[in-house]
Amino acid sequence: MAAIRTRYAPSPTGSMHVGNLRTALYEYLIAKSQNGSFILRIEDTDQNRLVEGAIELVYESLRMAGLRHDEGPDVGGPYGPYIQSERKDGYMDHAKELIDRGAAYYCFCTKERLAALRAENEAAGKTNMYDRHCLSLQPDDVRGRLERGDEFVIRQKMPASGKTVFVDAVYGEIEFDNSELEDQILLKSDGLPTYNFANVVDDHQMAITHVIRGSEYLSSTPKYNLLYESFGWDVPVYVHLPQIVKEGGRKLSKREGDPSFVDLLDMGYLPEAVINFIAMLGWSPPDNREFYTLDELTRVFSIGGISKSPSNMDMAKLRYFNAEYIRRKSPEEFHALALPYIKKAIKDPRLDTMKIAQTLSRRTEVLSEIPDMIGFLEAMPAFSADLYTHKKMKTDAATAKTALSAALPLLRGLAHWDGDTIHAALNAHASENGMKSGQLLWPLRVALSGLPVTPGGAVEILEILGRDESVRRLEAAIGLL
Repeated sequence: MAAIRTRYAPSPTGSMHVGNLRTALYEYLIAKSQNGSFILRIEDTDQNRLVEGAIELVYESLRMAGLRHDEGPDVGGPYGPYIQSERKDGYMDHAKELIDRGAAYYCFCTKERLAALRAENEAAGKTNMYDRHCLSLQPDDVRGRLERGDEFVIRQKMPASGKTVFVDAVYGEIEFDNSELEDQILLKSDGLPTYNFANVVDDHQMAITHVIRGSEYLSSTPKYNLLYESFGWDVPVYVHLPQIVKEGGRKLSKREGDPSFVDLLDMGYLPEAVINFIAMLGWSPPDNREFYTLDELTRVFSIGGISKSPSNMDMAKLRYFNAEYIRRKSPEEFHALALPYIKKAIKDPRLDTMKIAQTLSRRTEVLSEIPDMIGFLEAMPAFSADLYTHKKMKTDAATAKTALSAALPLLRGLAHWDGDTIHAALNAHASENGMKSGQLLWPLRVALSGLPVTPGGAVEILEILGRDESVRRLEAAIGLL
């Protein structure tokens, strides 16, 4: 059997959305699980939609995802060029070959005629399809128009009857009535190919064995197959992926604010967590495991595990994955990840960012939430004395004042200012005075943070703030009470 070759072929029109990322990931895994090759091809034939800098964004997104391509515009390879607009001349030759084979024809219909045809179809309640007006043109007429320089496109000639049947690796055997297939444009008036035509030609010339794409392209597959048959080329293995939907079954949409891959990273999700989560959107592993590294996925991934059913883009589940990956980081790794977010909230050089990171590491689910979690360390927020009331701890403003007034001289007099010393001293004080530890620690937490919820407890906050700032805040809190 030929070595498996898959390709990721994005249009450089913006960020890689979640559906694109999953397609690229599955293409990578299908190839790498069988020691095959993963190719990057840029499909830029729709020049009107190109976005400046988008090709570089494709490279960067693949790099951040860990999906290293074996061939592509930036690394070269034996089947280049890997940018469609640089392959322009070859598409015309192939389109003319189809004309010679009777599988395509020149179409000289003007935009005005096509607009009138569309209006006529809509008025009659019909699906708008080209009426094959130019199919009946005589060869001499075609030749004369070409010699005059009349503008033209080249259309694929579809069978007028019968069915086109193909087998998809996920959905099984599928058939379409040929009468429902429009004579699609293969070559546009600017000489560039349409998406469908360029795909077929490039996939054949690049020896692509497996075509992986979303299930919304199932209806286009008969057109692809008829092109392959017209050329006499081998048809690749098709792998159509189920849709990714959000709550209510709606499709993901950038226009509706659904995040792209880069957006997710900017929001504080780790690339490896996103990749693991995305892998599970439409694929079932061979065991009950949830967490896989990319290398582990390449060893266990198989087409047979891909589902037919739509997958839910569950952001709560992504948070769960992300939190688990954060917890697996070493203290040094997490500090490096968290530091840019810590610095957004903390400007005081006296505050130890490593201690802050250690406090955050078990309590952080998404990195971008860190500034809001620790802002109180830099500036004490205003708060109400009602915050001291805690039914479970049996505290209120009065008991809080008593507890803080007792803790203040104790903390002032500590010989050493570290977590263990602080913790031991406060616990001993609570025990000696018949208090539950919470009756002392809860008022301390509130007095030091002004918040009901903090990433660390009172002892951790005391250690991070240091003796001088802690004493200052406690004095201010007692004064307010």
